Amino acid sequence: MALKLHTIICSTRPGRVGPPIAHWFHELALHDGKFEAVLVDLAEFNLPVYDEPEHPIRQNYQHAHTKKWAASVNAADAYVFVTPEYNFGPPPSLLNALNYVYREWNYKPAGIVSYGGVSGGMRSALIEKLTLTTLKIMPMVEAVTVQNVSSHLDDNENFLPGDHHKNSGATLLNELHKWAQALKTMRQ
Repeated sequence: MALKLHTIICSTRPGRVGPPIAHWFHELALHDGKFEAVLVDLAEFNLPVYDEPEHPIRQNYQHAHTKKWAASVNAADAYVFVTPEYNFGPPPSLLNALNYVYREWNYKPAGIVSYGGVSGGMRSALIEKLTLTTLKIMPMVEAVTVQNVSSHLDDNENFLPGDHHKNSGATLLNELHKWAQALKTMRQ
């Protein structure tokens, strides 16, 4: 059975540019073939600000939206977060989603495809990694960084990756696969 990779679109705001970048990475993962690749759009879960009465470590979820999100998170062996930079940090929608569940994240690797202006979302990625480690997620050093994201979108809002994006994506997938295989033994 192939390991499952969820590529998660982390921005939920109207007018976001994350979907074309996520679709590109998802296609890259499909063609790479190491994972069963699944594209996940955080906006489709419509998570309110965290509203569960019990701590997520207990997994005693009361709301349907939490149960649906927990099942999605639990189904993956690895993640790629397609993350913008909002005020030098990750979007609140991602931090909220990360906090909704706990055990479902544990002992899985994660990569980050960040995008933004001159920094390419690197500040956001660094802050995101702090949260990931507290959820026992192993963040990869390898990453894809999309600087000046608007210059990589065509008139139809399709993402136009450069060779460095493609090479970085392939390297990230290789590392994620190694870590996903190794960490799977910790979850069994």
